[in-house]
Amino acid sequence: MDKLIIDARLNEYTFREPNPNIPFSPEEIARDAAACREAGASIVHYHARDPETGAPSSDPTLYAESARQIRAACDAMIMPTLGANTVTDLDQRISHIEFMAKDSASRADLAPLDLASISLGMWREGMAEVGGDDLVYYNSVGILKALAGRARAVGALPLAAIWNVGSLRILEAFVQTGVLPQTIFAELFTTEGGLIAGHPGTRRGLQALVDFVPESVDCLWAAACYGANALDLAESAIEQGGHVAIGLGDYAYPEIGGGQPTNAEVIAAVVEIADRKGREIATPSEVRERLGAK
Repeated sequence: MDKLIIDARLNEYTFREPNPNIPFSPEEIARDAAACREAGASIVHYHARDPETGAPSSDPTLYAESARQIRAACDAMIMPTLGANTVTDLDQRISHIEFMAKDSASRADLAPLDLASISLGMWREGMAEVGGDDLVYYNSVGILKALAGRARAVGALPLAAIWNVGSLRILEAFVQTGVLPQTIFAELFTTEGGLIAGHPGTRRGLQALVDFVPESVDCLWAAACYGANALDLAESAIEQGGHVAIGLGDYAYPEIGGGQPTNAEVIAAVVEIADRKGREIATPSEVRERLGAK
């Protein structure tokens, strides 16, 4: 059984109302990343945010400065977001990854590819209508091929973000045809909190994805959940030899640390589960070797 890989999902597009510990600025992101690395994470994932307002940003200099400061602070593998899936322009999706690669100090180690085109419906029980009228992830086969090629050309390994069983079939096809590497890290996403685009954030919802992870692929899969506490899914993944992607970007975790935990405290909760289950924690260097990263 592989050592446990933990990806700390630091901020996404989440604001600070539910938890003031969401990092915005490059300095905050780097400080958070280092603390998560110390707690047991080997990968850190972030979105660039306006340092003052926290508004989502596509500024490549913010992405690069965050990566530069993370690399100076710790040895965690760096995974910025690949850019807004809700736009189809390839340069808007990946130009910041290419900009970051101009300097080895800011180069991304991983770049996430969402292997699905999906409607981002928003609905909770009791709502009169479904929201998200214009929210769609655009990820055609051609777009995904192009993004994977451009990421790999600048030394960023693609990570597969899996939303449904069709995503896993695309994953297998892309690996078999050389679009994606034979050994790949894949995050199996479930969704709660009103986002109904993914499988439910339950063990049953996760297992429906795990059961279709292709046997022909050396796939290091991780459980992830947007909008709800993912610690039970983390336990299920740890028991099955899977991995974990988790953080305040997905959920505020009021159940931990007096109600407003840091990302590092969330990672520590995963490590505690792993300790109980007898799973060792992977270091960044071990993950690099396992994935064949530069």
